[in-house]
Amino acid sequence: MDIKLKVRRQNPEADDKPFWKDYAVEVPEYYTLLDALLKVREEVDETLALRCSCRSHICGSCGMRVNGHAALACKTKLSDIDQGAVTVEPMGNMPVIRDLVVDLEPFWNKLYSIKPYLQPATDPPEREYVVPNDTMFHLDGVVNCIMCGACVSDCESLSVNPIFIGPTALAKEYRFVADPRDAADRERLTQMNGPGGVWDCTHCFQCVEVCPKDVAPMERIMAMRRMMMDMGMEQNNGAKRANAFMDLVGSYGRLDETRLLMRSVSGLGELMSFSKVGLRALWKGKLPPLRPHRIAGAPAVRRILERARNQRPRRFKVHQAQEEGVRA
Repeated sequence: MDIKLKVRRQNPEADDKPFWKDYAVEVPEYYTLLDALLKVREEVDETLALRCSCRSHICGSCGMRVNGHAALACKTKLSDIDQGAVTVEPMGNMPVIRDLVVDLEPFWNKLYSIKPYLQPATDPPEREYVVPNDTMFHLDGVVNCIMCGACVSDCESLSVNPIFIGPTALAKEYRFVADPRDAADRERLTQMNGPGGVWDCTHCFQCVEVCPKDVAPMERIMAMRRMMMDMGMEQNNGAKRANAFMDLVGSYGRLDETRLLMRSVSGLGELMSFSKVGLRALWKGKLPPLRPHRIAGAPAVRRILERARNQRPRRFKVHQAQEEGVRA
């Protein structure tokens, strides 16, 4: 079949500005995007730069943006893509080295900052911790992460907030926070409770959509938020907003956006920092009503929320594991 590839090219070392180049190749129907790109490099344009290794969607090396979203080129079958021109770009939120190759140093620096290794209660532990399977079952998805950077590439929060640590590092942080052998959960959660941490995620779901291994980083971020609030870490705007959201929906059966803002910030000064946004909303006719409206079904909504409040995630700590005799 005939495939048209529209590839974004760039060579920063030569001060080249990004430009698009079209390639037309004939390939078998079973070809992946990576196969097609390698064919282009070997037979059409040897200057095309890309990164790959295993060709089996295990190493994560061939991450790039395909038709606007991050994907592994070796996992993307051409037969599954619209037969129009396939746009191929380097991954987002990372500097371009050349063409489809990006600099992963910022990605790794954020990952290293969360200390991605077990920190037991004693150093070194007296004996190996033997953990029951059911206590580790919920970590199955997280340990499947292959560090491809797809979630970081498409993270909307990271694109506007460079200090955000990003979905990969936060998913890895959860992997250790939820591990019963790790004793640094409070230290880890305290670190992630500040600027750039879990509360900077805006729930865009892009990390869930593009992850090739179904790690679902956003779900891990939400779990850590619940853990923080269970530990009493609520003196920040994110936790205040979460509590205010629940209280307002429980009271009125719907969200009162005006009061949500007032109860999410710390002090009048911070509230006034949103005055420009409020004036623009007023000018555009988007300002929420100042008087809240209570819906008829508010009591039913309140009961649902109370039931949700009473459900707490099951968490295993090192000292609990030891008390339950799971250490050999």
